[in-house]
Amino acid sequence: MKPTLRVLLSLSLALLVGCATSQPTTTSEAPARPAPPPPPTTVPEAPLSPRMVPSLDTVRAGRFDNGKMWTFDDPPIDYFAEAYGFRPDSAWFREARLGALRIPGCSASFVSPNGLVMTNHHCGREAVVAVSRPGENLLDNGFYARSLEEERRAEDYYADQLIEIRDVTDEVYAALEGAETDAERAMARQRAIQEIEQRLLEEKGGEEAGYVVEVISLYNGAKYSAYIFKRYRDMRLVMAPELQLGYFGGDPDNFTYPRYALDVTFFRIYDKNGEPLRTPHYFRWSREGIEEGDVVFVIGNPGSTSRLQTVAQLEFRRDVLEPAILRLIQTRMAALRDYLRELPEGPEREEIRNEIFSLSNAEKLYTGRVKGLRDPYIIARRRDAERRFREALRRDSTLARKYDPLFDRMAELVNQQRDYAAELQAFLAFNPNSSLSSTAIRRAILAYIYLNRQQAGASDEQLAELRDEILSVDDQPKGVQWRYLKARLEDFVRYFGEDSRLVDQILQGRAPEAVARYIIDNTVLSDSARTAQALENGTLTMDDPAVQFVATVWPRFQTFQSAWAGISAQQQEIASQLGRARYEVYGTSVPPDATFSLRIADGVVKGYSYNGTMAPPYTTFYGLYDRYYAFGPGTDWDLPERWLNPPETFDRSTPLNFVATADIIGGNSGSPVINPNLEVVGLIFDGNIESLPADYIYMPDRGMRAVAVDVRGILEALDEIYDADRLVLELTTGQLVRSEEEADALMNSGR
Repeated sequence: MKPTLRVLLSLSLALLVGCATSQPTTTSEAPARPAPPPPPTTVPEAPLSPRMVPSLDTVRAGRFDNGKMWTFDDPPIDYFAEAYGFRPDSAWFREARLGALRIPGCSASFVSPNGLVMTNHHCGREAVVAVSRPGENLLDNGFYARSLEEERRAEDYYADQLIEIRDVTDEVYAALEGAETDAERAMARQRAIQEIEQRLLEEKGGEEAGYVVEVISLYNGAKYSAYIFKRYRDMRLVMAPELQLGYFGGDPDNFTYPRYALDVTFFRIYDKNGEPLRTPHYFRWSREGIEEGDVVFVIGNPGSTSRLQTVAQLEFRRDVLEPAILRLIQTRMAALRDYLRELPEGPEREEIRNEIFSLSNAEKLYTGRVKGLRDPYIIARRRDAERRFREALRRDSTLARKYDPLFDRMAELVNQQRDYAAELQAFLAFNPNSSLSSTAIRRAILAYIYLNRQQAGASDEQLAELRDEILSVDDQPKGVQWRYLKARLEDFVRYFGEDSRLVDQILQGRAPEAVARYIIDNTVLSDSARTAQALENGTLTMDDPAVQFVATVWPRFQTFQSAWAGISAQQQEIASQLGRARYEVYGTSVPPDATFSLRIADGVVKGYSYNGTMAPPYTTFYGLYDRYYAFGPGTDWDLPERWLNPPETFDRSTPLNFVATADIIGGNSGSPVINPNLEVVGLIFDGNIESLPADYIYMPDRGMRAVAVDVRGILEALDEIYDADRLVLELTTGQLVRSEEEADALMNSGR
């Protein structure tokens, strides 16, 4: 579960230039909903391949195929009591909510009353690099602050704590009255949400007071909740293990289990006075840990899922979109690896390595998604869920008239999208916000718009805004820029064809690499300083090679963009109405899709069958050393020197990683795994290979598992390998110790 959120956002179709990113539209207030249909029967425990299924017509959906990412708005108290004999009260949910945190792209939690924060190593990787000083390589060598004074502030790093939730559904819906078209509803909704966010933010004293407000759309817009966060901006790095431990097994072990990774990093939040934050809301450290069969809860911020999409939409993703995204990732990763070979050791090399890590994670993720979508059994299971939903609607004539035709209309719109498959594939990530496009081209897209508006007599204010956007695009090494552009040109050849008029206009008989090198070498937009100077002097013109390239592709891109935006707007409206329908039929017994907002997911610690054998519920340090000795030094399973000669008191039988049936997705990285006593027992860092189709279905019966670092393994490593006594004392007693020397004295005295 590496932090691929930024990468995935860069792939988003919503980021195509000029496309609106409105929230899904909604319908009027719903009549009283009928009783929900009985839960579908579950499927057999053993994984099934298509060949093992006698007939796809007999495949049945599971009760929780839409997942168990429950909101804190409507926690499933009765279900928890039914499933586990555990009925948490409102105070329990409040502590669970306030102990959890959201950080950029990941989740985290308070684990001491002194602002100590735990998350994954891979979530804090960029911060580790950022706080490194000249001559240091903290990413590879690790970091431990032996005193409070040595804790290093991570600039531009923050944590959000969800302190309040307000239902604003009626207010949003009231703003839609009188709006007739999809565009009018989208604008009215967006305006209402902005007004709500601004009003609530002012109630709290504004951003200056340290608050953030987000209106979250649930069930595709059937419900809206205002989430009010306390934002902490002073975060300091306390401890990070070596990359070789945090990413033990590298890409080969990514999205697999059994695992042996110490994927953990600790930060500390400081208050406005520069002192460690005092907080009563934190998860106590469990000394006993977990056993197979134990009930656990994952508190985190799952990024996004598509479990409410129709089968027609999933089939389009299977045939067109997901394979194209996978190829985009693979070609850009190949470009970065090619560039990496010519780089010496240093900060730039580390930055490129981080980009490759993220893309490697995304590659394996999309490989699993494509494989899952091509599994007839999974599609049959989703088809059965859709059939049952439609049957439930048809049992109520009012609901049937209102909602049932929407499925066929959605299928018609999907067929219209297929007509633009080549453009969709060729123009993926062709926008100023995508890190998977050449910087020069990203600036050129904005420059082309800027120059056209300038010629059309746009106001100075409008032009200034565009100039700021152009200048905000980060620099990129030229070696990456021309390689990314070469890959883009090869995309055009692949999807439009060698004989297409557009390809001929761009290449003019030359190779993609030659054209890409020429454009990057001769455009002022490949360098931020030259770009700024050209804008200042008024020397940026349509004759710039990068701008010329954009001008050449713009007519076809704009035609596609306009058509796609129109289709997407209609799909959003239908999705919103179907979300409303689902809410009317099932209520909160089915959770909404993930929205990178706080959720609680229940499960049990449980192994599973795979590769003809069994995966254990947890692994130990013995397995880590077995992997090292099996593969040897210089591999992805290599170990740092200190791990090769541990102290005699180091207990290799200590559990290191474990699996549970809890429902997770990207964004859950860094989520605490807690027990019913609100004690932290683990730290989510990945899902297994079986979990990769989880974007569109949740199937623990087929081996989907969340993978976590065991707190017992974390504590053993801190104590025995890193000699981090002040951290061990704080985690186990809650006591703030200012230095390692003070911690040693306390431990020697027996306190």
